Amino acid sequence: MLSGSLVALVTPMDEHGEIDVVSLGQLVEYHIAAGTAGIVAMGTTGESATLDLDEHLNVVAKTQEFAAGRIPVLAGCGSNNTRHAIELARHLKSMGIELGLSVTPYYNKPTQDGLYRHYASIGEASGLAQILYNVPGRTGCDLKPETVGRLAHNYGICGLKEATGDLTRLQPLRELCGDDFALYSGDDASGCDFMLRGGNGVISVTANIAAAAMRQMCDAALQGDKETALGLNERLMPVHRTLFIESNPIPVKWACARLGLIAKSGLRLPLTLLSASAQPEMEQALARAELIKRA
Repeated sequence: MLSGSLVALVTPMDEHGEIDVVSLGQLVEYHIAAGTAGIVAMGTTGESATLDLDEHLNVVAKTQEFAAGRIPVLAGCGSNNTRHAIELARHLKSMGIELGLSVTPYYNKPTQDGLYRHYASIGEASGLAQILYNVPGRTGCDLKPETVGRLAHNYGICGLKEATGDLTRLQPLRELCGDDFALYSGDDASGCDFMLRGGNGVISVTANIAAAAMRQMCDAALQGDKETALGLNERLMPVHRTLFIESNPIPVKWACARLGLIAKSGLRLPLTLLSASAQPEMEQALARAELIKRA
């Protein structure tokens, strides 16, 4: 079981929306140096929705190449098309990826039984171990704890990224899934409390720009050092919140470029660059989190 700070890695792009492989390598080195527990390549923060299959697999392969076994690499394998998710998972499995992150099917709004069958089909057909990913604010689809409990320990399903921010779900999830089922927060703002209440880590957007501080906060929370964890989290809170001032990953890509972690803040349509009106607020959040010097 991976624990601590895992990064939902952005996919660096140039001003034309083409993948910037050099910056990708720099990001991998940044996370290795910071002690990040694992990299999730080509999740939703990595703009998986707008990359084609070959691009998706290439980004994962390059991330593996740059990591060179020094840090675990997970990969996004989700889709609202079950057949496509199976195809993607099979490719990732053949590449040596051991664990996929599988977002709930967006727009389709399946029933809970449909969600159960979706994930069971991916696991049965591909053999790829999966972390489920529940983010109803983006997908319009809520994976209920009872359904997670049905899936836990079956079909290679070994964890959940829970991005509702609803901490009352943690206890029933733990009771339904058991102690050896990994529970990760997908909501940076409540991730510290999630771990202090028994969660195993955070799959984090903030870690893209504050990798060392996120690792330190997660380590303290998992060790039960509440005072240190909460202190570090308070420092990071302006970033946790401001990274969603516009749709993710718009702000985090701007911040990565501002900090020199990637060359450009490029995205693919329909996402657009961070608006000029939002940039001062993002700049202020970086300063309050001590990631840049105050003006």
